[in-house]
Amino acid sequence: MDLPLLRGLMSLAMLVTFLGLFLWVFRGSKTRFEDAAALPFAEDPPTPTNPEAPKP
Repeated sequence: MDLPLLRGLMSLAMLVTFLGLFLWVFRGSKTRFEDAAALPFAEDPPTPTNPEAPKP
C-alpha cells in the first residue's frame, strides 16, 4: 500500500466520521435539551437543605 492511497483512505475515513458525528448531533428530539435549558429558570422549592429558596 503506497502513501498516497493511505492518505486518501484516511481522509475518507475522517470525512465519514465527521459527517456521522454531524448528523448524530443535529438529529433527534430537542425536548431533552429544551428541558435542560429551562432548568436554571425553575424555582427551587424550600427544603431544609436549601433555606435560601424563595417561599411561596
